[in-house]
Amino acid sequence: MERKSSSEIRRMYLDFFKSKGHVVEPSASLVPQDDPTLLWINSGVATMKKYFDGSVVPDVPRLTSSQKSIRTNDIENVGHTARHHTLFEMLGNFSVGDYFKEEAIHWAWELLTSKEWFSMDPDKLFVTVYPKDQDAKKIWLETGIDPTHIVEVEDNFWDIGEGPSGPDSEIFYDRGESFNNLSDDDPENYPGGENERWLEIWNIVFSQFNHQPDGSYEPLPHKNIDTGMGLERVVSVFQDAPTNFETDLFLPIIHEVEDLSGKKYGVNQENDISFKVIADHARAITFAIGDGAIPSNEGRGYVIRRLLRRAVMHGKKLGINDAFLYKMVPVVGQIMKDYYPEVLKDKDYISKVVKSEEDRFSETLTDGIELLNSIIEETQTKKEKTISGVDAFRLFDTYGFPLELAKEYASDKGLDIDEEGFKAEMQKQKERARSARSTEKSMGVQSDLLTDLKTKSQYVGYNTLKVDDAVLEDVIQDGKLSDEVKVGEAQVLFSVTPFYAEMGGQVADQGEIRNQDGEVVAEVVDVQHAPNGQNLHTINALKPMQSGENYTLEVNRAFHLKVEKNHTATHLLDQALRDILGDHTQQAGSLVEPGYLRFDFTHFGSVTDQDLKRVEEIINEKIYDEIPVTTIETDIETGKKMGAIALFNDKYGKNVRVVSIGDYSREFCGGTHVKNTNEIGLFKIVSESGVGAGVRRIEAVTSQAALEFLNSEENLLKKTASLLKSAQLKDVPNKVEQMQAGSKDLTRRINQLEDKIAKSQAANIGDQLVEINGIRLIAANVQVSGMDQLRQMADDWKNKDQSDVLVLAAKIGEKANLIVAVKDDLIKKGIKAGDLIKAIAPKVNGGGGGRPNLAQAGGSNPENIPAALSEAASWLKGNA
Repeated sequence: MERKSSSEIRRMYLDFFKSKGHVVEPSASLVPQDDPTLLWINSGVATMKKYFDGSVVPDVPRLTSSQKSIRTNDIENVGHTARHHTLFEMLGNFSVGDYFKEEAIHWAWELLTSKEWFSMDPDKLFVTVYPKDQDAKKIWLETGIDPTHIVEVEDNFWDIGEGPSGPDSEIFYDRGESFNNLSDDDPENYPGGENERWLEIWNIVFSQFNHQPDGSYEPLPHKNIDTGMGLERVVSVFQDAPTNFETDLFLPIIHEVEDLSGKKYGVNQENDISFKVIADHARAITFAIGDGAIPSNEGRGYVIRRLLRRAVMHGKKLGINDAFLYKMVPVVGQIMKDYYPEVLKDKDYISKVVKSEEDRFSETLTDGIELLNSIIEETQTKKEKTISGVDAFRLFDTYGFPLELAKEYASDKGLDIDEEGFKAEMQKQKERARSARSTEKSMGVQSDLLTDLKTKSQYVGYNTLKVDDAVLEDVIQDGKLSDEVKVGEAQVLFSVTPFYAEMGGQVADQGEIRNQDGEVVAEVVDVQHAPNGQNLHTINALKPMQSGENYTLEVNRAFHLKVEKNHTATHLLDQALRDILGDHTQQAGSLVEPGYLRFDFTHFGSVTDQDLKRVEEIINEKIYDEIPVTTIETDIETGKKMGAIALFNDKYGKNVRVVSIGDYSREFCGGTHVKNTNEIGLFKIVSESGVGAGVRRIEAVTSQAALEFLNSEENLLKKTASLLKSAQLKDVPNKVEQMQAGSKDLTRRINQLEDKIAKSQAANIGDQLVEINGIRLIAANVQVSGMDQLRQMADDWKNKDQSDVLVLAAKIGEKANLIVAVKDDLIKKGIKAGDLIKAIAPKVNGGGGGRPNLAQAGGSNPENIPAALSEAASWLKGNA
C-alpha cells in the first residue's frame, strides 16, 4: 500500500464509484436547508434523507460524495483522543432503490484491496456483521476474506427511529500489535471493540426495513445502501500516522501554531492537546463561517463561538496571547483547496469574522476575570472553600470563561469549584437547546404511493398560462390511488400543465380547471413536485372528474405576473447586494409572493441606510434601463463558464436554465421571469433586519405594490405635517427639530426641579432616624420621579454622617422602587445591602440585589411600601 495524500484518497474514492455508475454529489453546506431537525449537516446521509424517505426520487439512483460534516456532542474529547473531531469528511456511496448487499460488499472489497485502487493488505482487514444477517456474511465470504476475520456483533443494526433502518457491516483495519492498548483477555480486545488496534474505516448500512410509528419493522418498498468512510481515519492508515492529527489534514496547521508559539508538537503531552484542539477547531470554524454561519449566543453561532474561544484559550496555554486563530484560515484553505477552493476564495472574509470574534473575546475575558474576582471575594467572605457550579457556569455562559481557567484562578486563592454543579447546569442548557429544536422526525417513513408514480407530465408554463387538452392521468384522494375525483380535496397529475410547482422560493401558481363544456370543475390551490419530479396539483374539486378525460387548465394570470416581477427583482437584489456589500454575500433563502418578496442573505454586521439606499438606486436604474431578460437551457458546466451564479445548497440536474438580465446578472434558476426589466416598474425596500447569526433579511415590493407603499408613506407624512401645522411637507423635518429642542429644554428644567426636590427631601430624611442594636437606620418613603433621584439621595447620604444604614422607597408610576445603602465599616460586621434588599423586596412583590454597599429592587405592589420599611428594622434587629 503506497502512501497517498488526503486529496488523492478523496479523489480515488469518488472516481472508483463514478466508474460504477455513481453520480458525484458535491459537498453540501454545513448549514442544513429545510431540515429543522439538524443543527449542522452531521453525516453524508444527512444530505440524502429526501431520497431515502422517498420524498424525492433522484435523477440517478447511484450517488457518491465526500461530505464535510460537524458533530459537537463530544467537543470536550477533542484533543484528548486520537480520532475525535468537530469537523470531518465522510466519504460515502449510496444506492436509492437500486443495488443492494451483493454489489455494496463486493465493491467495498474491490476498492480496498485492488492494486488499481487502495491496495490494502486483505490480511489486515476485518468485518463485523449483524448475527441475523447471514446474507451479508455469505457475500463477505464470496470476496475471499479470511472467514476468521468476520465477527458477528449484536450492535450492528442502524436505527434512528421512524423511517428506514437495517443491519450494517463495519470494516476494520488492523494496525498491528504495537497499537494494542488492552490485555489479551479484555472483552473489548476484538475488531469492533473499544481499542486502538482495530481501526474502523468504513460502515455499510443495508437499509431494508421501515421502522413504523408503532415500533414494528416492515420491509422497505425500496431498499437502499448508505455507507460512510471517515476520510481522516483512512488517511491516517495510508500515511501510517499514530493519530489523525499527524496527517496532512492537520499537520500544516500544527506547524503554523508551532511557529507562533515557539513550542514544538510531540514534546509535551499537555501542549499536544492544545495543538490538536487548535488544529481541529480552526478547520471547523473556517468551514462553518465559509458556509454562512456567524458567531453568536445561540444555535450554530453559539457552537462557533464556543469552538473559537476554546481554541483561543488553548493558544494562551501555548503562550500565544494575541489574536492568532484568524491566521489559520488561509492554512486551512491551502490544505483543502483541491476539493474546496471556495475557502481560499473567501479567506479574507472568513479571517475578518474570526479576528473580530477573537478581539471581542479578549474584551469579554477581561470582564469575566472581574466577575470571577467578585465571586472569589464573595465566597471568601462567606468563609466557604468552594465556588458554586451555578456561578462557574454563569462565567462560562456569559463570558465564555472556560472551566479549566476558572479552576486555575480559584486554585491560586485556595478555592475549589463545584464541577458536578457546573455539569448539571450545562446539562440543563443542553436540554433547553434540545427542546427548542423541532420535534419533527429526522427521516420520514418511506411510502411508495407517490414514489411509484412514473407518469410523464410536461410543464409548459414558461411559454403559456393556458392548456386546452390536458389529460387527467393520476388521482390520489383519501390516501389512495383512484380513477376518479370526488368533490373535495385531491392530488392530481396531468399529461401537460401550465401550473408552476413551488420551487426556489417562488410560490406555486393558482388557477382553475374546466371541463370540455367550459364549466369550472376545480380550483388549483397548490402545486408541488412529486418524488419523480412531476408537477403534482392539490385541487379543491367542485365537481367530479374522471381520469383519462381532457381538461382545460388556466393559471391566474394576474397572480402569476406579479410573482414574475418579484422573482426577477430578487435576481437584481442579489447582484446589487454583492456590488455594494461584497462578493462574500450569499443568498440564504428567499420567498417570492405576488404581494412582496423576501430575500435572506449572509452578511457580517448590519447594513447601513446609505448602503440600502444605494442598492435600491441600482435596482431601479436597471429597471429604467429596460434590460432584456433572457433564458437558455444548457448543461451545468456551460452555465458556469457563462458566469452563472449557483446557489451553494441547490442541486442541479444535467440540464439547467440560465436566466440573464443583460450582462448585469446571470443565475441558474428554474423560476418564471419578466421579459424585460421595465415590466417591474418600480422597486422599493420596505424593511431590513437581522433574522439570525450572520443572516440579514430584506423585504421589498415592486410595481403597483411599490406605488401603494409610497402613497401610504406620503399620507403618513401629510398627516404628520397637519399635526405639526406645517404648510409644506418640506418643512416637517425643521418643525420636528424645533419640537425636539423644546422637549430637551423642558426635560432639563424638569430634571433640575426634581433634583431640588430630592435634595430637599434628603435634608429631611434625618427626621426618620432610629437606632437598632446600636445601628443607626434611616428608612423613609419619598416622592421622586425615577430611580436616578433615589440614587442621587443615596449619594448625598454617603457624604453625610446621617446614619449607618439607609433604606429609601418610592412609588414611581405603578411600581415600588427600593434602594439600600450601608456604610463600609458595617459591611465588615456582616451587614450587607444586598442581603437587606432581598429581605424587604418580597413585601412589595419584588426582588433585587446588588453590591454589599449598595443594592436596589423593584416590585409590583407599592401599597406595601410601609411594610417593606418596617421589615428593614425587623431584619436589623435579627441580624445586627
